[in-house]
Amino acid sequence: MIKLSKTSKLDGIMSWSLQALDTCQGSVGTDGSLVDACKGCYATTGHYAMPNVKAPREFNKTDWLRVDWVFDMVAGLTKQTHFRWFDSGDLYHPQLAEKVLEIMTATPHVKHWMPTRMHKFSKFADVLARMEALPNVVIRRSSDSVAGGLVSGLTTSTIVSDEAQVPAGASVCRAYEHEGKCSGCRACWSKDVPVVAYKAHGAKMAKVIRLMVI
Repeated sequence: MIKLSKTSKLDGIMSWSLQALDTCQGSVGTDGSLVDACKGCYATTGHYAMPNVKAPREFNKTDWLRVDWVFDMVAGLTKQTHFRWFDSGDLYHPQLAEKVLEIMTATPHVKHWMPTRMHKFSKFADVLARMEALPNVVIRRSSDSVAGGLVSGLTTSTIVSDEAQVPAGASVCRAYEHEGKCSGCRACWSKDVPVVAYKAHGAKMAKVIRLMVI
């Protein structure tokens, strides 16, 4: 049985996730330490650290290896219109990436959004390109910056500590103005929105930014 997540922020939209950092190869910089954006990762604190929340993410790390996993995921998305991959964790294995591509291809009625740092690794370049070629898929290549820095890509995302850092032409996520909820916004799923800028939030991220300023 597949285990999907439902987060209040996404207005009930489902997600398939893995444990944060454990599957986030792109979270580590060339010096061996976490990149700035991952030092304040929301998915390592609060309710994400609770055993009952971690359990399905840990389960998913082996469940995707099942022969019937793709079939079960496609069946599970029959009534969905939007889907988010990885509200925690990342696309850590090429075989997983190929299976996710199969699911995206088999569910053209679903708009898929996937934020990822696996664009850093050449072994994922081809499969990410094939995903992006699908009309119902948006791959947001995540920046490591918490000051509005960008990476190249068709659709990307970055973190800003204040709106003065928002890159020109970027769409600012306004969830912070609506109790942390999307409130009907679907910019992250839109190919017409090249860059989404997320406002840094949470005590852990605030500490990261404060230390950068000192």
